[in-house]
Amino acid sequence: MVLLASAVALAPVAPSAAARNRYSGLFAAAARGDARDGYGRTPLHVAAYAGRHDAMRALGNAGANPDALDNDRYDILTIAAVGNDRSRLPVVLEVGCSRRNVTSRYHGTALIAAAHLGQVAVVRERIRAGARLDHVDNLGWTALSESIVLGDGGARPAATLEAQVDAGANVNLADRNGATPLSLARARG
Repeated sequence: MVLLASAVALAPVAPSAAARNRYSGLFAAAARGDARDGYGRTPLHVAAYAGRHDAMRALGNAGANPDALDNDRYDILTIAAVGNDRSRLPVVLEVGCSRRNVTSRYHGTALIAAAHLGQVAVVRERIRAGARLDHVDNLGWTALSESIVLGDGGARPAATLEAQVDAGANVNLADRNGATPLSLARARG
């Protein structure tokens, strides 16, 4: 009988309705089953934006969805790529974010996002991690095209172009207007 009483005393105690009504912040969101802010960002998105590797790992280990998209359709890999933070990339992959996610309202990838911003180190890292070089977004462009069309012609976009070409990106993959990256580059000098 003493063992039974001890086992009952050790049973988990669910929060009461009154306790749940007093919750705020993450506790309230968890109680509602809605752990997202008004922009659709999860706690893992927020940790990724802040570069908090410890929080990213803790949330990933606790089962946070590493492939969740916010209202702009950004995942944590694209957040790290746009933020030009190579130190976040291994953590993002460690917590399970897919290398193959299609993100952003343009149906692009983290490689495309980094390439059009001239994020040379991130582009090289994404290539090493197996990013799809010839993914075409809904604008009809690849990362190579975006490096040319949206780049300023300076050293950084040129370095992203070189990294992609060296990795085997298709320089003849035409956009929806029939322009290839090679012809776009020639036209821009």
